[in-house]
Amino acid sequence: MAKNNLVSFLQGVRSEASKVTWPSRKETLITTGLVFVMVIVASVFFLLSDMVIHWLVGLVLGFGG
Repeated sequence: MAKNNLVSFLQGVRSEASKVTWPSRKETLITTGLVFVMVIVASVFFLLSDMVIHWLVGLVLGFGG
């Protein structure tokens, strides 16, 4: 019975995998590029936010300027 369940499971996996729409190479490259751009934008944003917060805390505590 376990062998029958395994065969049935593998048939189901193969059936579902055949329904997947895989992206083309061009779509993958474009998406990867956009991810890198967003990582850079987020990094710059958090860097600038950290610098501003550091400056404001320094002003409040009296050792910034």
